[in-house]
Amino acid sequence: MNDLEAITKRKSRRSYLGTAIEDKKLNVIQNLIEKYNKDANLSIRIIKDGSEAFNGIKKSYGLFSGVKTLIALIGKKDDIHLKEKIGYYGELLVVAATKLNLGTCWVGGTFDNKSNIFTTMEDELLVIVITIGNVAKETLKEKLVHKVATRKTKTLNEFYTTDLPVPKWFINGLEAVQKAPSAQNRQPVKFEYKEGEIQAFVEDSYKFDLIDLGIAKAHFSIATGGRFELGNCGKFIAANSQM
Repeated sequence: MNDLEAITKRKSRRSYLGTAIEDKKLNVIQNLIEKYNKDANLSIRIIKDGSEAFNGIKKSYGLFSGVKTLIALIGKKDDIHLKEKIGYYGELLVVAATKLNLGTCWVGGTFDNKSNIFTTMEDELLVIVITIGNVAKETLKEKLVHKVATRKTKTLNEFYTTDLPVPKWFINGLEAVQKAPSAQNRQPVKFEYKEGEIQAFVEDSYKFDLIDLGIAKAHFSIATGGRFELGNCGKFIAANSQM
């Protein structure tokens, strides 16, 4: 399974088996975390047993079950691009986990972020977490949630504006963005194709918008082979084959 196939396969999973992830798979994720932390000056880490922050009805409202392992997405409070970087590198981890046949789900609020399992330095901030673990077949509840989310998915034309006919590789990128997770499936990221240049942006009117921007940039970059500059309205740097 390659990254693009993993993007297509990925679904948010909320019901886990509660069993430990194989060491071999865990090592793959840990090695990527170490690389991304170094590349982006982040402090992402795996919490092998995060059940106390997740499985209580009080915080998770019964939406999650069997949660054991978490990825805590942490970075410097004064990093102006923190949320976007968390979204981008967190989604790269989600794609990698999908390739290992592990389930994942981005979670912004339905967990106890004051739990003792989340230790941060004074200058750091826990932005969001990703549940990760072994999953069985989708439960009926998960299927219903996915069906509702799919029904709300925006059309490709709703993702971009342009003053020119767009190339096929740009559409390929948008198709990957169309499959990206976003808070409440709002899909807030927009793209502008103007005079051959591409920008990605959000209104930044909701607390998770910049995280969603990073996630969308990750999907677009995977599909096209290029990369984005950091920042809201960051420009896309195309791969050589697209120049």
